[in-house]
Amino acid sequence: MNPVATWNLVDDLRQMTAYPFMVNALRAGTIVAVVAGAVGWVMVLRGESFAGHTLAVVGFPGAAAATWLGISSGSGYFVACIGAALIIGALPAAVRGRGSTEQSAVIGIVQAFALAAGMLFVSLYKGFLSGLTNLLFGTIAGVSADQVNVLLAAAVPCLVLLVVLGRPLLWASIDPGSAAAHGVPVRSVTVLFMLLLGVAAAGTSQVTGSLLVFALLVAPAAAAHQLTSHPGLGVAASIAIALAVTWVGMGFAYFSPYPIGFWVASFAFGVYLVGLATRTLLDRRGRRVARPDRNAVEVMA
Repeated sequence: MNPVATWNLVDDLRQMTAYPFMVNALRAGTIVAVVAGAVGWVMVLRGESFAGHTLAVVGFPGAAAATWLGISSGSGYFVACIGAALIIGALPAAVRGRGSTEQSAVIGIVQAFALAAGMLFVSLYKGFLSGLTNLLFGTIAGVSADQVNVLLAAAVPCLVLLVVLGRPLLWASIDPGSAAAHGVPVRSVTVLFMLLLGVAAAGTSQVTGSLLVFALLVAPAAAAHQLTSHPGLGVAASIAIALAVTWVGMGFAYFSPYPIGFWVASFAFGVYLVGLATRTLLDRRGRRVARPDRNAVEVMA
């Protein structure tokens, strides 16, 4: 089957949703986009994008090991990502601090080991190369109805916990010293957020693949931060952007031979560039308005 896109978007959508695998992919993508958009906004605010990428990379050997053992790759993603998230969250504050050289070194070592372990499990499995490609770059045909249910079961408590943590998490992210002085359990909040980040990375990996998690976990959130600094509007914008690039990316992936991860990453990157250009334009206009008129200054003098 070689689907051909037309200019009739309604017919194209009807053609896509005629297949159960595409319905599952759209459901899974929607769930993942909402979680990734919300958690990703906080992750970018806290400056922990590198940690989020590491969790996604760790998901690769988890999924590869699960495939080798004959169990669901989705289970491998969640076990590996959540386990790594708890370990990173338990690191001493001096190592975990923003901009810490030691933190960067530890995370870099973990990434290298995770990729090596993943390749080992793939070699032991002796499966088809397409299986490796799907783990790394995602696929729209590989999401089952059971995986959709697992993603939904993980997403609901994840979002509920994010709402419950909202105010103390925001305070601890902006000014951890002041938050701790006022009784906010910064260490516990950090561990819980890393757990949320692990769930988000595991879910996102199942759609975009382990190497392109930034497409949904970082790019929409980074674009939202360029557009607004208001927490509520920022999270809403991040979710909206993540949903848009996921749905459009799935459409392009269905009508082309290229993996979904490529399309989602490309559109997410494009949206980020638009957000960055918008922020730059607004800043220039703001400086222009704030700059006093030279003639007016001379008259006043």
